[in-house]
Amino acid sequence: MPDYRIALIPGDGIGPEVIDAAWPVVAKAAAGDDVTLTTTRLPYSADHFLATGETLPDHAFEQLRDASDAIIIGALGDPRVPDNEHARDILLGLRFKLDLYINFRPVRLWHKRLTPLKHAPHIDLVIFRENTEGQYTGRGRSEGIGTPTEEHISEEVNTRSGVERILRAAFEWAQREGKRRITMSDKSNAIPFQRIWGELFEEIGSGFPDLEREHRYVDALAMEMVRDPGRFEVIVTNNLYGDILSDLGAGLVGGLGLAASANLHPGRPGLFEPVHGSAPPLAGKNVANPMAAVLTGALMLRALGHPGPAGRLEQAVTTVIAGGPTTEDIGGASGTTEVARALEEAVGS
Repeated sequence: MPDYRIALIPGDGIGPEVIDAAWPVVAKAAAGDDVTLTTTRLPYSADHFLATGETLPDHAFEQLRDASDAIIIGALGDPRVPDNEHARDILLGLRFKLDLYINFRPVRLWHKRLTPLKHAPHIDLVIFRENTEGQYTGRGRSEGIGTPTEEHISEEVNTRSGVERILRAAFEWAQREGKRRITMSDKSNAIPFQRIWGELFEEIGSGFPDLEREHRYVDALAMEMVRDPGRFEVIVTNNLYGDILSDLGAGLVGGLGLAASANLHPGRPGLFEPVHGSAPPLAGKNVANPMAAVLTGALMLRALGHPGPAGRLEQAVTTVIAGGPTTEDIGGASGTTEVARALEEAVGS
């Protein structure tokens, strides 16, 4: 009977209550396949930072790296912390230190009433976002602050190895999952240094002759995702564009309350995160949607090699969205705990 070591970092705002509501649902689905999830809860959050000055100390990182099979992290962000220093150090720190170069974001329409698009198309795509380079490395400088010539420069980093591995991951996943088309997006017509994406896309893609490959500039892709999202299956792009497009995708299928993500590097513990944000004004009001956290648990179970319980979680979400109860963000009037109980019942025994 598999027993996985799962680190929980519930986070800030609505993070703890959403993780606490969703986790019994995930654990029940896993138990249905005799999979045990042994959890260790870690305190790293705004409260912890304000009390101790710690964001994510070295010993905690080593524990996450060496003694965890997966990490579940709740929403991070708190207005009491200037510039959300703790959130940046914890979330981006884990992504960079564990070299989790794949940010995997499914965009799936669970029920046609959730999309703002009047024709309610079939939407089922995934976005592979490069997760360790681009403009998120923090490289840059500020000059002349407070003067008429004040200037802020943010550097974008695209290495051959970094671009190559995210492209290869997207192609391999598409082939393994029986997809037909993969779309790469950049803005190389205006930013020449992004041309490495197109060059490597063609080079690597030639090794996958059964997959149709296409290129879209990111502005055109954003328009096409709204106009005809059903034609897309796999999108691969850089860190910044992936961040933007994945939230656009979430808006097409019901909002961030249904948005799950996985940060992956094969052979290393993955970081799994509902991406709805910490929403401090809603904390403690029992109104947050737990479905993104449940779907994040499904991504974790699938990554650990257990598609059966992952599929049961996804089916439970489909069932509860169709018949209720649901939270206000997707048209209902129920609370976090009530929705979580319904999901747990829908998972079955």
